[in-house]
Amino acid sequence: MLRAISLYTGIGGLDFGFEAAGFRTAIALDNDPVACRTVRLNRDWPVLEGDIAEISSNAILTAAGLAPGEADVLIGGPPCQPFSKSGYWANGDAQRLDDPRADTLTAYLRVLRDTRPRAFLFENVHGLAFKGKDEGLRYLEDGLEEVNRQAKTRYRTYWTKLNAAGFGVPQMRERVFLIGSREGRPFEFPTCTHGRASDLENEANGLEPYRTTWDAMGDLSARPNDPALALRGKWADLLPTIPEGQNYLWHTNRGGGDPLFGWRTRFWNFLLKLAKDKPSWTIQARPGPATGPFHWCSRRLSAAELCRLQTFPEGLTFDCSQNEVQKLLGNAVPSLLAEVLARAIRIQLLDGPVGKKTLQLSLPIRGQVPAGEPLSDLPDKYRQYLGDHSDHPGEGRGAGAKRRRVSGYTDQAAHADS
Repeated sequence: MLRAISLYTGIGGLDFGFEAAGFRTAIALDNDPVACRTVRLNRDWPVLEGDIAEISSNAILTAAGLAPGEADVLIGGPPCQPFSKSGYWANGDAQRLDDPRADTLTAYLRVLRDTRPRAFLFENVHGLAFKGKDEGLRYLEDGLEEVNRQAKTRYRTYWTKLNAAGFGVPQMRERVFLIGSREGRPFEFPTCTHGRASDLENEANGLEPYRTTWDAMGDLSARPNDPALALRGKWADLLPTIPEGQNYLWHTNRGGGDPLFGWRTRFWNFLLKLAKDKPSWTIQARPGPATGPFHWCSRRLSAAELCRLQTFPEGLTFDCSQNEVQKLLGNAVPSLLAEVLARAIRIQLLDGPVGKKTLQLSLPIRGQVPAGEPLSDLPDKYRQYLGDHSDHPGEGRGAGAKRRRVSGYTDQAAHADS
């Protein structure tokens, strides 16, 4: 099997996809004890637990049983929080690759330089490539030039933004991927294989329909009245009054329910409920008590259901709380999308045969979708919110925008005073 070095492994979403494409994780690294424990529970990969800034590249190679240049691929998706530090990157220089205080993005480049894998894959949130806010992406590209200068390699970056649903994952989830070869080989990202019903009208395009939540988990059922999956909080009893595929907007003056909220005055995933006949919306890592998506039966999603929506291999086990499961899976890359990219890397950059034609983690179409769940009547405790509520005033005019403007003014004044 081809050998992968995995950084910021988490629960192993990328690794499971590469595993399905014929790679073996030679070493996994993460600083989350729950993630490391879960990986050890499900796979026999060597695991380094700790802060990457405190783990040398030599320690990574030693634990993997590899010498520089022997790894076939380096994979990883650093936490996205550092990507707000645009000024931090803009002021960086070559020496920062060896700075133990550097951020996770720089640490990835440092390991790439020192291990010199034949190929690499870097994954992150789609905001990394936002126009006008792409300092992180540009820093990566500049950093690769420095890696090439120091390591005498020819890494070249190819990047794109992909929606997992376009490749058979039953979840709308956009991420940015950067892929490159040590020899500077060209790389073409795979094209979408699945689409919306409206995209399928032209049969010549060869697209399959999006896989749905019913395809993913229609055969699963949680334990009745499982307390770990019960909703809590102020709005818990309102969810059963919202139809599948809807959110709090159902209870506005433009929806079909009762006028409890103003139009677009809440986040989109507030009281958001899955529809059986559509892909899921993006699974959240740290949702609030009323933050969806929720199951069509008005409860939280179980570990098995979350795994299906992330196209993880069957049979994974967990030894942690429901909140920790949600965090692990919400932070992960859908494994089917990782398998698609791993196969493309293997063919285009590593001259490796793929073997089986069929994707190992793909989902079949389950069959006819049942009717929607019946709705409950509005509980009396919410009738106090009935009324004529104002709509959101528009982009840049809401309460959050006003707070940001005030904060910005305050920051500027403080800077001027200093």
